[in-house]
Amino acid sequence: MEQLQAVDFVLVELTLYLDTHNEDLEAIKQFNHYAKERKKLVKAIEPIYGPLMQYGHSYSGYPWNWDDAPWPWQV
Repeated sequence: MEQLQAVDFVLVELTLYLDTHNEDLEAIKQFNHYAKERKKLVKAIEPIYGPLMQYGHSYSGYPWNWDDAPWPWQV
């Protein structure tokens, strides 16, 4: 669980950074790396603790595209 919390922290920080630096390819690569690492950790942890849900479920394209419209409330 501690490793998962650390990876979640990294993903949150990278998300905040990429919201203002959406063309930083190295940061996007880091985000995608940790998103993949999170999936591995969740696969090992969920059978023990039950379902978990947080950041890192999806990868990003280049440039950072999570802030592209429409937002969920605009659909």
